[in-house]
Amino acid sequence: MATLQTAHGNIWYDIIDLTPPWERAPETVLFHHGVGIDHRIWCKWWPILSRRFRLVRFDVRGYGRSAEAGMGYDWSIPGLAADALAVAEAAGAVRFHYVGESMGGALGYYLAIHHGESLLSLISCTAPHKGIAVSGLGTWREQIEGDGMSAWSETMMDRRFFANGIAQAEWDWFHACQSACDASVVLGQGDMLADVDLSDELGRISVPTLMIAGDSSPFLSPPTLAETHSRVPGAKLLLCANARHGVVLSHGTAAAQAMLDFVDGLPT
Repeated sequence: MATLQTAHGNIWYDIIDLTPPWERAPETVLFHHGVGIDHRIWCKWWPILSRRFRLVRFDVRGYGRSAEAGMGYDWSIPGLAADALAVAEAAGAVRFHYVGESMGGALGYYLAIHHGESLLSLISCTAPHKGIAVSGLGTWREQIEGDGMSAWSETMMDRRFFANGIAQAEWDWFHACQSACDASVVLGQGDMLADVDLSDELGRISVPTLMIAGDSSPFLSPPTLAETHSRVPGAKLLLCANARHGVVLSHGTAAAQAMLDFVDGLPT
């Protein structure tokens, strides 16, 4: 475990390297979680990927073990990109496979557009390319300010997972994490996402891209997914059956295997 010092507080990150000692230059995977959770949302991916890749996981500022962003912090996609690239640099990864969930997936599109030279591949999971298409995003502030984080989390849980879609212990853990989040961080990122629109830039992506999504996400409609898929040159789409927005946890093992198969199929 390590801490990256930045002008706006420290960022916690960790490197898992279980690759064989004869693999002298294993490729790196950088995981970026979305709103309301921390790096542990990827826990089902690590056993699948850890023998092949160095895995770099971190808590986005304001979550988990990373420092609070502070009231009035100016949330922006370029700011998140700077954090992610700084973590990758600190971890010794000049180029890396980027795996992002929801907000982290939207950031992945931005990185592929503006910092494509750093990415070996992009795995975007339940990722919007424009905030206006994210159903329900505009209700967050009213609900959080009126009813609190726990009530917001209850609503989010129904949107992330089908009933009995994950084990009860997983449900309880996820709900507790969301409920404990700093409201100002969630609202700041929600406002930021509402203004994101990468529609006109997606065609510039040349990084090999795999899109992973649930077939029943209340946030991302099939037309929105289809639009993103059509705009990213050569992108592949995996639609997981019986999955809502929390597909990276509910279908984590299958999604990680899909990523591994995707990377194995890339030209060497």
